[in-house]
Amino acid sequence: MAHNNEYHDNMVRMLELIWGKGYMAPGGPGNVAKLLRDTNPQGKRILDIGCGIGGPAIEMARTFEANVVGIDLEAPLIERASSDARSLGLDGRCSFQTVQTGALPFADASFDIVVSSGALTQTTDKDHLLGEIFRVLTPAGHLSCYEWMRTERDYSDDMLYWFELEGLTYALETLGHYGARFENAGFKDIIKTDASNWYRVEAHKEYTLLQGELYDHLVELLGQEDADHFVESWRVMVNVINAGEMRQSYCRGKRPD
Repeated sequence: MAHNNEYHDNMVRMLELIWGKGYMAPGGPGNVAKLLRDTNPQGKRILDIGCGIGGPAIEMARTFEANVVGIDLEAPLIERASSDARSLGLDGRCSFQTVQTGALPFADASFDIVVSSGALTQTTDKDHLLGEIFRVLTPAGHLSCYEWMRTERDYSDDMLYWFELEGLTYALETLGHYGARFENAGFKDIIKTDASNWYRVEAHKEYTLLQGELYDHLVELLGQEDADHFVESWRVMVNVINAGEMRQSYCRGKRPD
């Protein structure tokens, strides 16, 4: 079945405006550094799952001279990522490909490190994906994720309204559930870190920018209707973050030797 693309052009433009060129998740190069901390990434083979328009993969290739493959379900995002890598002369060490849901199209033990910023957030069958990641990792290879998560309580009306505004597939789980899934998939040395306090501060800054000094540019870039839509989405996101309902976390594990 063909994938129904969710990241339309104006959404990508808005995300780049607030998170930086090439980025569709918060944190920019600093988030890449957090994902790769203690993984010894220099010159390694890295798989970026849910690579989007390629900013993190390009950062890994440039900073760590890694050989990076980025994969995503959405062909227009892959086309943009590939074009940017070529323009930077990185297409020999940083490649991108569109994939389908299901088995990853790579041989066993193909990568030293697998990273994700949001792929598990938007994946309903997390156990299958984690099993595939475990398969394509080398022994002693690392999986490192930055994901958006939930609490145990039922969703509030604000949370449901935010999902509606976003228009994206979200399959949020708690950090505890992530740890259990990592363990069940065979990973060891699992580390779970709640990053909600960090992004709470960042989200407030982003909302202030979107409704303030960036607003006129946002209208020029996207048109009035879409600009106002994204400002409203950020307003509600700040509310659910303030309430502790929508959370952000890092989770990592290692394939045994």
